[in-house]
Amino acid sequence: MSRRKRLRAVLADEGVRALSRRYFVSNGFDGTLTSVGVVVGAYLSGITDGATVFAIGAGGAVGLGTSGVWSVWEIERAETRADRLRVEAAMLRDLDDTAIARRNRTARAVSATMSGIGPIVGVFVPLLPFLAPDETFTPVAATALAVALGVSLLFTFGAYLGSLSEQSWVVAGARMGLAGVVVAALNILLGA
Repeated sequence: MSRRKRLRAVLADEGVRALSRRYFVSNGFDGTLTSVGVVVGAYLSGITDGATVFAIGAGGAVGLGTSGVWSVWEIERAETRADRLRVEAAMLRDLDDTAIARRNRTARAVSATMSGIGPIVGVFVPLLPFLAPDETFTPVAATALAVALGVSLLFTFGAYLGSLSEQSWVVAGARMGLAGVVVAALNILLGA
């Protein structure tokens, strides 16, 4: 089976899609909360240059994105290898270079990619106001807009999960969005 066909087959697998969604949303949640913390912390520290705030956040995105890809690759590698070893023991056969092993590598690559994309989206969406020229927003306005974008993104993650699980998407979204408000408030309290 060609790589393209294997990728299509893996993407059609609901189990792979569900796992990839979990990694994307979980790491997107982490990235968004990190970004909210960075922008509020930058404001409280007196950093007024938007490019500097963006650069600090981008550094966090690189770290979280790399962590997302690397950790999921290794976690899924270990888990699928353990599963394969159990099957091999039962079958008394090596399955290392089989269609099943290749499919597992493709599924691992999809999950790791989604895990890495999640925090990158989560970090960069709240940082968007800091890409505007410094005279566009005051530091407090850019920070408030960044927090609002972060809370909105968290709400979107929650609403999406709520709709998947046939819960109230508004309630699920509000629960996730509240985390952004809590992070901003904790930063203000701890920074005062």
